[in-house]
Amino acid sequence: MDHFFSRRSFIKKSVMAGGAVALANSSLANVVMAKPNERVNLAAVGIGNRAAEILLEFHKTGLCNIVALCDVDMGAKHTEAILKKFPDVPRFHDFRQMFDKMGNQIDAVSVGVPDFSHFPITMMALDLGKHVYVEKPMARTYLEVELMMAKAKKNPKLATQMGNQGHSDANYFQFKAWKDAGIIKDVTQIVGHMNMPRRWHGWDVNIKSFPPAEKIPETLDWDLWQMQTLGHNYNKDFVNGQWRCWYDFGMGALGDWGAHILDTAHEFLELGLPTRMEAVRLDGHNSFFFPMSSTLKFSFPKRKRMPAVDIMWYDGLDNLPPIPAGYGISGLDPNIPPPSTGKLEPAKLNPGKIIYSKDLTFKGGSHGSTLSIIPEEKAKDLANKLPEVPQSPSNHFANFLKACKGQEKTRSSFDVAGPLSQIFCLGVIAQRLNTKFDFDPVKKEIVNDKFANALLVGPPPKKGWEQYYVV
Repeated sequence: MDHFFSRRSFIKKSVMAGGAVALANSSLANVVMAKPNERVNLAAVGIGNRAAEILLEFHKTGLCNIVALCDVDMGAKHTEAILKKFPDVPRFHDFRQMFDKMGNQIDAVSVGVPDFSHFPITMMALDLGKHVYVEKPMARTYLEVELMMAKAKKNPKLATQMGNQGHSDANYFQFKAWKDAGIIKDVTQIVGHMNMPRRWHGWDVNIKSFPPAEKIPETLDWDLWQMQTLGHNYNKDFVNGQWRCWYDFGMGALGDWGAHILDTAHEFLELGLPTRMEAVRLDGHNSFFFPMSSTLKFSFPKRKRMPAVDIMWYDGLDNLPPIPAGYGISGLDPNIPPPSTGKLEPAKLNPGKIIYSKDLTFKGGSHGSTLSIIPEEKAKDLANKLPEVPQSPSNHFANFLKACKGQEKTRSSFDVAGPLSQIFCLGVIAQRLNTKFDFDPVKKEIVNDKFANALLVGPPPKKGWEQYYVV
């Protein structure tokens, strides 16, 4: 495939694709809620690597029956453990065949596949009236997230959940309680940082083409692995987690970690969508895979009585954010002397966030890690004013299954997780084009860059996959 569309051709095709889905319509199948005293019949699309961990977490709840296993690389080494764990469960290569043969036996679906392939599986499952748990981020393009939200909205009886599991842990309940009590208020800046090594660190940023074609493994259906995307030749650096490195398949460090770091601030500060995006710093920028380091700026307008907020995102080994006074020794401290060996160790900072408000500064980690007020002296002054934080009634997996039975509401439903995922889509566009642009959240368009705006839709789907873009 020719990776480099001409801008004019790409824009034209994207506009046509976007127009086609905007006018389409369909009806959902009837939804049958699992009864409170029954287990949810769960099908798993994706059963290796992270998907295997998800499936085992669901199984541990005791709230579901695993009724179908589906993977495009069934029989590969990374699927062996799940196949041994559930030897008598029916197996499928193709999710469409699974739904065709077992649709009436499935209540809910776990979607643990690469970012770009979340979309068609989720859309078909929702069309068939199945509850859906999908890994983060929801999809790879802004339009696909928009369609997934629209499809879910058509039938509110369907439970949807994005897999940012910290949204059911301590950070979620603490942030909400502190916001409601007025401890977190008047926030003007949030700094998100993720500075651990990524799979593409060490790759050649002077890349001129995709890696050469290799022999397709006998267990893998390579054409189906690509789903609705345009054709690529197989290479081992596209599969088994490597897909996250490439603009064509993944969402980089931002899509991988953003939902674990920024989710609670986004929801409880009611940030919605940004009005401006800027790639502030990109080291090792190229047209194929993500930069070695990225600093991105998201600008959000005033909301109700809350001030405008800037989110700064830092990733890359040598791209640490400024650290406020009183942060503590767990973070970067330039005053700490080098070790006794005389060698200066690389600075390290755990993934997390720093939240700046008018009167207070907070630091926090990722996933379910709770916030603390800094400096420590300020935290001690406020200790007796902090509200009691309730315990989580269920983890993220039990929360989804209980929602399938009508017992709880999912905490990261598509209406909550969708706009958050779309923020990451906008950030990736800025990374990919190494640019800045203005975004209109009402018209849902990038107003001053036609090529960037076309990337909201992306390339038209591969022939035979158009039906999933119908709402």
